[in-house]
Amino acid sequence: MSSVPEQKKAYAFGLGAVLAWSTVASAFKLSLQHQSPMQLVLYASAASLLALLSILAWQRRLPELAAACRRHWKASLLFGAVNPFVYYLVLFQAYSLLPAQEAQAINYTWALTMTLLAVPLLKQRLRAQDAVAALVCYLGVLVIGTRGQLLALHFSNRLGVMLALASTLLWAGYWIFNTRDSREPVLGLTLNFAFSLPLSLAWCAWHGQLVPPSWQGLAGAAYVGALEMGFTFVLWLSAMKLTRNTASIANLIFLSPLLSLLLIHLIVGEPILPSTLFGLALILGGLATQKLPLRRTSALPAADGSG
Repeated sequence: MSSVPEQKKAYAFGLGAVLAWSTVASAFKLSLQHQSPMQLVLYASAASLLALLSILAWQRRLPELAAACRRHWKASLLFGAVNPFVYYLVLFQAYSLLPAQEAQAINYTWALTMTLLAVPLLKQRLRAQDAVAALVCYLGVLVIGTRGQLLALHFSNRLGVMLALASTLLWAGYWIFNTRDSREPVLGLTLNFAFSLPLSLAWCAWHGQLVPPSWQGLAGAAYVGALEMGFTFVLWLSAMKLTRNTASIANLIFLSPLLSLLLIHLIVGEPILPSTLFGLALILGGLATQKLPLRRTSALPAADGSG
């Protein structure tokens, strides 16, 4: 059992991860002003790979990478094709079409999507409160996507909303299949990025986008890659490993969307719409409904809240 100092470290790591993830919606939006979604995937993936390799070097675990690659190259290619390659392509495209406040709020429904996907994929039972949570959360998505015009069903950007919802399916599916992944998490994530980088490079080359972005674009990609895709994931894993109470750390995620909205307003300059606040309240309320009462056991991992 974790000691009190370890529990304090767990909270510190967890809060650090949540604060970092709260900045990424703003970072996505600002970075996409200087490059296309596929360019951001390429340069952010490269930055994340460098960050993860640096972490492994600091832990003196780089020699383990070659052996893990030989044993798990097929899984690494498959997982890497989903995350980061396809997932972030879809997510960044959604951010390019929607205001940051709308894209990030919809993306937070991934936790509920994971519960719904676990029914057919993991043969888990859907509880009545899960169904209620789904109705409440997706009502929140409708409020945000239509900017409060529910009866007219006039979406601010239909394709953007569909892509944001598709990103939750990809992220939730990734974590469900990740429960069967035998690789050590940090090594596995590093291999994912190593195998996905050639895919991103080939995709950019195919679309004629292998051109260097501005320094603002590169700086944004470095921030997104090193922080959102790499270092913060390790912080979160450390928090979950040290804590005596997984739920207490996992619940810190609920702080992230509220902090993110504040930063979107202050940094990106978006006026926060009343429909976004109301829709986000519904989404968070639905997620809270899903958690109460807490499950006694869970087959799904506590993952990051960026999605």
